[in-house]
Amino acid sequence: MSILAAKAQARRLRFDSDTMWVELADGRELGVPLAYFPRLLKAAPEQRERYSISGGGTGLHWDELDEDISVEGLLQGIPRVSD
Repeated sequence: MSILAAKAQARRLRFDSDTMWVELADGRELGVPLAYFPRLLKAAPEQRERYSISGGGTGLHWDELDEDISVEGLLQGIPRVSD
């Protein structure tokens, strides 16, 4: 695990048709294909917007979709290819 990944904290999310954009507290913005996360890809846009940021910014959670994503995992580029 890199030090940068361990300290990264999400501040907010936004979505376009095929990408989740994660704004980090340090000013970086990370674009991740929704195809990496089948539950998010299949969800309605309104469902994607009902997220919470947990763990002081280290995790992303969608209660309705039963989806949890770590910011560290996003920075490591590890997709979830099965659901």
